[in-house]
Amino acid sequence: MTDPSPLPPSSLPDAPALALWRGVTWALAPLAPLLLRWRRGRGKEDATRWREKLGVPRAARPAGEVIWLHAVSVGEGLSVLPLVTALLAGRTGATVLLTCSTVTAARLLESRVPDGVILQFLPLDLPGPVRRFLDHWRPDVAVLVESEFWPRLMRAVVARGVPLVLANARISDRSAGRWRHASGVARALLAHFTVIGAPDAAMAARLVSLGADTGRVRILGTLKRAAAPLAVDEGERARLAAAFGETPLWLAASTHAGEEEAVASAQVALQAAVPGARLILAPRHPARAEAVVEVLRAAGLRVARRSLGESPEGAEVYLADTLGEMGLWFALAPVSFLGGSLVADVGGHNAYEPAVMGSAILHGPGVGNFADLYARLGAAGAAEAVADGAGLAQAVAGLWADPGRRAAMVAAARGVLEAEADGVAATAGMILSCLPTR
Repeated sequence: MTDPSPLPPSSLPDAPALALWRGVTWALAPLAPLLLRWRRGRGKEDATRWREKLGVPRAARPAGEVIWLHAVSVGEGLSVLPLVTALLAGRTGATVLLTCSTVTAARLLESRVPDGVILQFLPLDLPGPVRRFLDHWRPDVAVLVESEFWPRLMRAVVARGVPLVLANARISDRSAGRWRHASGVARALLAHFTVIGAPDAAMAARLVSLGADTGRVRILGTLKRAAAPLAVDEGERARLAAAFGETPLWLAASTHAGEEEAVASAQVALQAAVPGARLILAPRHPARAEAVVEVLRAAGLRVARRSLGESPEGAEVYLADTLGEMGLWFALAPVSFLGGSLVADVGGHNAYEPAVMGSAILHGPGVGNFADLYARLGAAGAAEAVADGAGLAQAVAGLWADPGRRAAMVAAARGVLEAEADGVAATAGMILSCLPTR
């Protein structure tokens, strides 16, 4: 394997859309502080740290090497924690700069990162913020996780001669479809990366089909395999378990618009077949709560909302319209349906979390984002596909009625995960190989 080296900026392909983006961001740059203040006033930005998105640091750059990782939100942030530990162990004296984009991720990661890590918000993809960020931190290697592509930032990193790495690469079905209609953009963006780590052969093939250089794509296994189980507030679990009582319970997790109708119809059917059946519904985007409530009530269901502090007692659906509590819902529900799989163009969500937490897995047919994983789960009898609300109700009822089968599915899912390649060590090695030899 040859040592990776960054491409010279002059050799990077461009695309009209990317040139247009750079022009637009120049024009919009003066409005950035106003936008962030507006978002801060609505609770969408950290009141004390919002200037970090303008590239204003909150800490001095430490001496020595800086390994910069960007993980946009909670899921990506949690998945890189084992990688962060491996990088610190593999490069004595280095500091990891970990950036994220969401307030929820920043607050959660603050209590979980090890010593030797600096947390910072990613700057907006605008000329001033990008320049200030890179001038201050001067990273020795830059690592984007999964599917974060910011054209101005990426080009600025490469222009400074800094190796740019894509780790645990994931291009969703929806993104791949869009990129195929703009192949020049995809090829130009992917050309920025010194090296790309793909979790499996299917994702590696997708990246190459979109224009990635075959010689720069490596199949390393997934980071999510090594991620710790989701956090669970045990006191809250006990309280809610008492409130739900002995009634049959299931979870619809990370649902999208167009799926709640199927979930609602399944819950209505389950109530008719299994008296006392209860549902926890955790939409992918809690900001959609009002629309979700309308769907549920239109189906004749009584709803209690987590965000409003309403008790699940007496409700048929407990709407988990909060962030950062998915571990609690998986821990409470013996059966979980993973959303994003009954609607077109989403491509499903990862099944590692319910598998680790011990909840039996149901999903729709649209799981292209994690096709290899779901294929292995299906072959092992560790997950079951459903086509619609009627099929969902039938599958949930069947698993409630057969605890032995449910336990076997959970055990099989854990077996699939244990057999899967852990990509942490390989990904850490890929990143560290981009640093100068000592």
